Amino acid sequence: MLPVINVERVSETQTPPKTLQYRIDGPDDAPVLILGPSLGTTWHMWDRQITDLSRRWRVFRFDLPGHGGAPAHPATSVAELADRLLATLDGLGIQFFGYAGCSIGGAIGVELALRHPHRVASLALVAASPRFGTADEFRQRGVIVRTNGLDPMARSAPEHWFTHGFAAAQPAIVEWAVQMVRTTDPGCYIAACEALAAFDVRGELGHVGVPTLVLVGSEDQVTGPAEARTLVAGIPDARLALVPGASHLAPVEQPGAVTDLLVHHFSTAWQNASDSTTGLTPIPASPITPALSAPVTPIGEIAPASPAQPEAVQQGRPDPYVAGMKVRREVLGDAHVDRETAAADDFTGDFQELITRYAWGEVWTREGLDRRTRSVVTLTALVAGGHLDELAFHTRAALRNGLTPAEIKEVLIHAAVYCGVPAANSAFRVAHAVIQEETTP
Repeated sequence: MLPVINVERVSETQTPPKTLQYRIDGPDDAPVLILGPSLGTTWHMWDRQITDLSRRWRVFRFDLPGHGGAPAHPATSVAELADRLLATLDGLGIQFFGYAGCSIGGAIGVELALRHPHRVASLALVAASPRFGTADEFRQRGVIVRTNGLDPMARSAPEHWFTHGFAAAQPAIVEWAVQMVRTTDPGCYIAACEALAAFDVRGELGHVGVPTLVLVGSEDQVTGPAEARTLVAGIPDARLALVPGASHLAPVEQPGAVTDLLVHHFSTAWQNASDSTTGLTPIPASPITPALSAPVTPIGEIAPASPAQPEAVQQGRPDPYVAGMKVRREVLGDAHVDRETAAADDFTGDFQELITRYAWGEVWTREGLDRRTRSVVTLTALVAGGHLDELAFHTRAALRNGLTPAEIKEVLIHAAVYCGVPAANSAFRVAHAVIQEETTP
C-alpha cells in the first residue's frame, strides 16, 4: 500500500447514491483542488502528490462507487458521476475548484468543464481521452467481469498501468495495484465500463473554456500520446506535457514529474481566478519550471463523422430511427451493426432501415420491459423458430445486457420443454461457442 500522508479528514457517512466517498488534506482556507481516480483505483493513487499539493491547496480526493470500500451504488454514465461529485461538494460548501483527473477521472473533469464551467478554475487531464477505445471494448470487459469476476482485470492491470521496468523493480506497488482492482465491487466496475463505453466528447472539445494541462506518459498504451494530442488540438487553451518513462498511472510511476507539472499548472492558472463565493485569494505563480512540459500548437478540432440519418416521418412524430440505431449499437455492438450496414445495398438497404426503425426504435425502446428481460424473450423466440444465426448474435447481446452464462443456460433448458429438445440442442451448441468466445479473458 502506498503511504497515507497528512490525513486530516475522511468522510464517514454518505447519503447514497447521491454522493461520493471522499477525503480532504490541506488547510481549510486554501483554494480547493480535486483529484479524480482512474477505473479500478482508489484515491490512494494520488498519495505521492499529497505532501506538495496540500501545502498550497485544500486537496479533495474521491473514490468511484464501489471502489476503495465506497458504497456500491453503480453509476452508468460519466454525467452521473459528475453529478454525484457536485452533490458531495455542495454538501461541503465548495463551489469553485481546480480539477485533475486520471482516465475516467479525466472524463469527469471534461464533463464538469463542459456542463458546469462556472465552477471549474482550471483542469488537468491525466491519461485521458475524448473517447476511450470503443464502446464494444468496454462492454466486452463488462461481460468478462460478469462471468469471471474481477480477477482477470486485476491480473492484467500492472501491464496496462506500468512500464515493464517499473513493474519489475516495484513488486510491492504492483501487488497494491492488483489488490485495488480485486477489492472493487464488480457491479460498480461494470457500470463504470458502461459509462466509458458511452463517453464521447470529440465534437465538444472546443467548448472547454478553462486552462487545461493534458498530461500523458510516453509509454502509455491505454490512452497514449495520440489521444492526448487529440485533446490538445480540440481544447482552445490546452498544453501538452509528455512524461518520459511512464505508462497509464503516471502519478504513481513518475510522482515527482507529475507533481511539478500539476503545481506549475494550477499555480499559474489560479493567478487570474478567485472564488467569489468563498473569497479565496489566488495563489502566486510557482517558480517551478517543469522541464517535461511543452506547448503544443492546436492542429484543428477533431470531430466524429456524422452519418446521414433519415428525416422525421409519420405525421410529425420523432423518427424512431435515431433512437433505434442507438439501442441497436448498444445491444448488438458497433462492430456487428457496422458490418450489417456496410453490407447493405440497393436490395437490402431498405430492410436494414426497417429493422432499425421498427424492431429497435419502436419495440426495444419501450419501457415495459428492461433489456435483460427482452433478451430472455428474444432467445426463447429464436430457439422456437430455429433461427440459429440470429441466436448467435443475440447470445452476445444477452451477455451485454447483463445475463450471465448460467442464466442463458437456464433459458435454453426452459425452452427445451416448450420448444423441443432438438431445437434446444442446436441452440446449446451455438450459444456455447459464443459464450466461450465472449467470456474468455
